[in-house]
Amino acid sequence: MKQRVISGAVLVVILAITLYFGGAVTCGVMAFVSLIGNMELLRVYGINRKTPGIVCYAATVLYYIAIYMGKTEILLPMMVIYLLVMLAVYVLTFPTYTDKQIMAAFMDFFYVSVMLSFVYLIRDMKHGLVLVLLIFVSSWINDTCAYFVGRALGKHKMAPVLSPKKSIEGLIGGIVGAGVFGVVFGILFNNYVESMNYAPAVFAVVGAVGALPAVIGDLAASAIKRNNNIKDYGKLIPGHGGILDRFDSIIFTAPIIYYLLIYLL
Repeated sequence: MKQRVISGAVLVVILAITLYFGGAVTCGVMAFVSLIGNMELLRVYGINRKTPGIVCYAATVLYYIAIYMGKTEILLPMMVIYLLVMLAVYVLTFPTYTDKQIMAAFMDFFYVSVMLSFVYLIRDMKHGLVLVLLIFVSSWINDTCAYFVGRALGKHKMAPVLSPKKSIEGLIGGIVGAGVFGVVFGILFNNYVESMNYAPAVFAVVGAVGALPAVIGDLAASAIKRNNNIKDYGKLIPGHGGILDRFDSIIFTAPIIYYLLIYLL
């Protein structure tokens, strides 16, 4: 427990510094985090040091360069080319890699690199230093409320085989808790950042809706580990596991909150 607390505190400090500076610092750190996440997932399928893995790493670097430079118009063509290159590796080296490995490498780029990049994209928005906190605090509030409500009231299992301890009552408690946090966040935002109509209601929606994909992200990461008989994705963060073990819910929460902010603010 001591090791877990210390490593968690160090992680929070690194995250705070990364988000505070924004710009190239945040983009560079998220690219680095994505590359580590890529490696962890690719390692599950035995291709982290092979050609499909190298193609995935290269695509991740190019993707982050593109979003940092604001070249959003090339992102879709880049993804199409990435698919074509990955399929070319598959057919030109056949039968070196299985279809499962190629699809895993293709998914890895979207599941880790693209999804995590929304942390940078939110930080790059107006008032991004404040708004980006919604991703992390909303996820943590959801986890905390879901845990306590689930322990106190949980009777109906949400995913009995995959995660027996998670309940529907805990899910609802987490969503409500994140929504309440959103109200508080909205009041503080209104008073200290920028006056905005219906800020508490808007951020309540962002917090509550953003909490739901956090649960899916957590369960998805667990399902992949179960399917492949592994306990953790890595050992980078003592007491927590790897990047994907710690950021599993963030991966899904970040893009949802980004688009909620875009359409609701």
